[in-house]
Amino acid sequence: MENSVLQTIEAVAHDSYAGKLTFGHVVGSLMAVGVESYFADYRAGNTSYYMADGSVHVVALGKKDHPIPMAFDAGALVEAIRGAQRDEVRYPEFIRLSMEAGCVGYIVWMAGRHVSYFGHAGEVHVERFPGAD
Repeated sequence: MENSVLQTIEAVAHDSYAGKLTFGHVVGSLMAVGVESYFADYRAGNTSYYMADGSVHVVALGKKDHPIPMAFDAGALVEAIRGAQRDEVRYPEFIRLSMEAGCVGYIVWMAGRHVSYFGHAGEVHVERFPGAD
């Protein structure tokens, strides 16, 4: 993986984690450097970025202190997603809200234009990118 790609991934991850970027900006920046998908693992406290050539870059951002309930509340998760889509919720708050909804992590599929959110028992909520229908 080229150094410029690694630098972009690291910058996007840290700026997003700091609440400086919208989801659309994150996706656009990562797609521009060839990221095919990425997986945010709340339990491990890291995000893995996958390239089309099979290479992977993991950014450790630390675990949050928010407990993740066993129950998966898709309605509360959708509220957090809608808040992020309206730019009323930035990533630090989104992490908290989605964890409170029972989400243990999610994977963003760039080409598929959707995000799959996961609960403890394997529940999945699929959210299409706005305008991807």
